[in-house]
Amino acid sequence: MKIRTGFGFDVHRLVENRELWLGGIRIEHPMGLLGHSDADVLIHALCDALLGAANLRDIGYHFPDTAGKYKNIDSKILLARTMELLRNKGYELCNADMTICAERPKLNPHIPLMQETLAQVMNVDIDTLSIKATTTEKLGFTGREEGISAYAVVLITQQ
Repeated sequence: MKIRTGFGFDVHRLVENRELWLGGIRIEHPMGLLGHSDADVLIHALCDALLGAANLRDIGYHFPDTAGKYKNIDSKILLARTMELLRNKGYELCNADMTICAERPKLNPHIPLMQETLAQVMNVDIDTLSIKATTTEKLGFTGREEGISAYAVVLITQQ
């Protein structure tokens, strides 16, 4: 059995007149994340971790922001396609551990729905996905509420 790990990171700027999508769900907030897609930083970090673990490059390689077909795309579609790429290479996800960094909104109440949503999209057991939220104690761009970042670590196996 081959065991591999992957790490992903993403960040997007907060702006007015955009919906806030995190972990595949829409969260009420006066600002949203700016990006070519829906800018779901958690899903983007997760995709990068999965792709990296399988040596499949990164999210920008497979879903470039220069391609019109990805304009405003739901990141859950990108995640489903990432899982297809992973499985086509014979890999399965053992677990994913993810962290979202944001001052506001408070994300703890939304984590169970994020886990449920991502598990369904990825066709994995909900217990496979750990999602945590933290602040940066008002330090840096996230602390100034200029953006939100996310980190993901995954373990995959190939029989």
